[in-house]
Amino acid sequence: MPTIALPTADRRLAPFTTSPPRDFAQATPPFNRIAIAAAHVVADPLADCDPWLDVAIDWDGTIAYRRYLWSLGLGVAEAMDTAQRGMGLDWPASLELIRRSLDAAKDVPGALIACGAGTDHLAPGPGVTIDDVIAAYEQQVGAIEALGGRVILMASRALAKAARGADDYLNVYGRVLAQVRTPVIIHWLGEMFDPALAGYWGAADHWQAMETCLAMLHANAAAIDGIKVSLLDKDKEIAMRRRLPKGVRMYTGDDFNYAELIAGDEQGHSDALLGIFDPIAPAASAALGSLQRNDLSTFHAILGPTVPLSRHVFKAPTRFYKTGVVFLAWLNGHQDHFTMVGGQHSARSLPHLAELFRLADAAGLLRDPELACARMRALLAVHGVH
Repeated sequence: MPTIALPTADRRLAPFTTSPPRDFAQATPPFNRIAIAAAHVVADPLADCDPWLDVAIDWDGTIAYRRYLWSLGLGVAEAMDTAQRGMGLDWPASLELIRRSLDAAKDVPGALIACGAGTDHLAPGPGVTIDDVIAAYEQQVGAIEALGGRVILMASRALAKAARGADDYLNVYGRVLAQVRTPVIIHWLGEMFDPALAGYWGAADHWQAMETCLAMLHANAAAIDGIKVSLLDKDKEIAMRRRLPKGVRMYTGDDFNYAELIAGDEQGHSDALLGIFDPIAPAASAALGSLQRNDLSTFHAILGPTVPLSRHVFKAPTRFYKTGVVFLAWLNGHQDHFTMVGGQHSARSLPHLAELFRLADAAGLLRDPELACARMRALLAVHGVH
């Protein structure tokens, strides 16, 4: 196996010998959990644009990655924060991405796809009213439903800015959910992912906010398929899961504790809608196949080594996790470059990426160690490390 010199936390270079990639078994869906990966977008590095201001996407590469996820039996959550939604990817580009992905899904038997609807075309500000937020949600939900898409109702920065208390959240969600054509997935995205969402549901305390969110879920249960909770706190997710209305699913968005939350306990389990399922897709698929066979030991043996990797990818500042997702896609040959929309490839340090390389190897996720080492050496050289 190839060896590479990698930076360490104390500014040294230390040799690291890669391991043979793990041979993940090809699973046969349907699984006994709904498993959806929030997929990243592939930037177009040859576009002559300002990457901090303009959106340039390699559409072929982006759609190819979604086909890869579907081939493993995973669903696709489209135009979410993993795709840099609101963090480089604007609403017009998001809608085009949704259109192309929905078209691609038609050619894949059984392909599961759900699409993010938010208010990101409405800039938060002191002049924005609750009615403005509702109209913004209506515009995006209507555009997605017009394309035949299923909706994930994303958290709104504009609502977080405009709301004066819990009643404003209940009003907005109630008005929007009364109009949807099919049940939606609600997304509660914590402030660790997006600081602009601090105080969502009208309270800084997550437990107090949960009461408002649960009230909204119970009042609108017929219009809701489930809720994705991204608070990186398993105890909060489990507590909320046990109080959901009948028929409303919990989709874990906990990239720190997903293995045990998906496995569940005697009182229930979480389904999954995860950003980490993008880079660990082969492991996720194989683990879900084991769970389908009630083989919990293999399920944990596969997913267990991916958890340290995920915790590193999503470490604080968590909002920069997308850099690690795209970095792994590049190392594994899913795209030819390490360039991101919004210039986000610069959001993590070289030592951070070196540790990510080690953890991906430990999880058996470097599918071609020679290629991964060659690309890592190229990245090191760009940074003046030889």
